[in-house]
Amino acid sequence: MKRLLTALAVSALAAPAFADPNPDDWNSVLTEADGQTVYWNAWGGSTATNDFIRWAGDQISERYGVTLEHVKLSDTADAVSRVLAEKTAGKDEGGAVDLIWINGANFAAMKDAGLLYGPWAQSLPNWDLVDVEGKPAVTSDFTVPTDGLESPWAMAQVVFYYDTARLPAPPKSMSELMEWSANNPGRFTFPQPPDFLGTTFLKQALYGLVTDPAVLQGPADAADYNATTEPLWAYLADLTPQLWRSGRAYPQTGPRQIQLMADGEIDLAISFSPGEASTAIANGELPDTVRTFVMDGGTIGNASFVAIPYNASAKAGAMVLADFLLSPQAQARAQDPNVLGYGTVLAMDKLLPEDRVRFDALELGIATLSPAELGNALPEPHPSWMTRIEEDWTARFGVAQ
Repeated sequence: MKRLLTALAVSALAAPAFADPNPDDWNSVLTEADGQTVYWNAWGGSTATNDFIRWAGDQISERYGVTLEHVKLSDTADAVSRVLAEKTAGKDEGGAVDLIWINGANFAAMKDAGLLYGPWAQSLPNWDLVDVEGKPAVTSDFTVPTDGLESPWAMAQVVFYYDTARLPAPPKSMSELMEWSANNPGRFTFPQPPDFLGTTFLKQALYGLVTDPAVLQGPADAADYNATTEPLWAYLADLTPQLWRSGRAYPQTGPRQIQLMADGEIDLAISFSPGEASTAIANGELPDTVRTFVMDGGTIGNASFVAIPYNASAKAGAMVLADFLLSPQAQARAQDPNVLGYGTVLAMDKLLPEDRVRFDALELGIATLSPAELGNALPEPHPSWMTRIEEDWTARFGVAQ
């Protein structure tokens, strides 16, 4: 990641600030999009997510004549690197990447390097339904203003899930997690950073250990990074030997934790989707004794976004897809625990009655916390914290798979 960010910094050449199509003329966007193929570079590590993307492709094909090709990623940085390579080669038109599922450090790097098309997001017809007031994360990505360069499509918040048949009372603070792990060695793990969820656990732990959480909202270089993170490294030095396989191996993805719990290898896992456990129960992947909880003091929350590279071949089609992802139909389907269990970015009071019914009719699932139980989400730290602690964790605790 550090090498990629450095390359982006030195390649921040002036990209076209705006190009056809004009998102303010939606009819022209629809006309141009008809017949286009959109290559959506998106995480491909979940069957449920892949199925949802396939469904979205069927919908925009039928409605708008747009073909969706899902380019499955294991790391978003792969798509960013491809756009950077095209920029370096002078390929300012006809790029291979039309849309990226992106946020955090990758978005900040592409924005700083002028590799994004726009602004366009706030011109989408369905933008008027977005809960801008109640969900500030839809316009600020890891403290970085989106400035219309990316469109939100899902809300997420950290939860932990556990099997009540084996763990009646889960640990609800980092100190309790340490004590429980010491008494129950091998029963907890997290995905190996730089997996996004694994790095999120590190950030969540830092929130629970840092003296002044407000410092995380600014760049890491502007703070005393070593002093701020020292409690995290001391904590992990004690926790790591108590992890699954004594910290000598880690699951590579979030979904792998589900299998570990189903197999009885762990009792506790982390997720960035409050509905993931309910979805896994509905799919027969987890027993119905699994439940979720949040840490005392709150857990990190954010929005998932899609962005269009500056040189995308199918900008119109990409905008049509992004707008469809904001539609009440797509948002309600994504929130259904039998599909994805993602949180919606829409404001319920902005919906027509017939669209509000879609959400009111949803059974969020046996293991899904209510909004009141989730509580207020903690804001994501500045992207530089994610980059630094990923690198430091790898140097200190990283293992070869």
